[in-house]
Amino acid sequence: MKNVLNQVVSSPFGAFVVLLVAASLEVLGDSFFQSGLYRSTGTHRAMWFVLGVAVLGFYGLSVNLPPWDFGRLLGAYVALFFVVAQVVAKVRFHQSPSTPILVGGSLIVAGGLVITFWKG
Repeated sequence: MKNVLNQVVSSPFGAFVVLLVAASLEVLGDSFFQSGLYRSTGTHRAMWFVLGVAVLGFYGLSVNLPPWDFGRLLGAYVALFFVVAQVVAKVRFHQSPSTPILVGGSLIVAGGLVITFWKG
């Protein structure tokens, strides 16, 4: 698995895809815990927690196995995390982003673009 990820992240598009998958796994894992804590009881609660642990474990592997400069890619990752979190909030929990979230999120995305693409 490590060799495959190394090969995939060797291209900018591959790195983007791996970061997008990692952000999606992190957001989904967190949303599973939220479902377990606030939207279920009994065995369903336990199921959400087990799913959350499993998905967050895969997130940890996907983001830490590739040998990349994570400090530099963190900007892109945080921007992707924000966007994916808003999509999941809308789809899973029917929560629309407020104006402050959209404005702050725009700054997060702009910062991610600066960190990722500013050569200097």
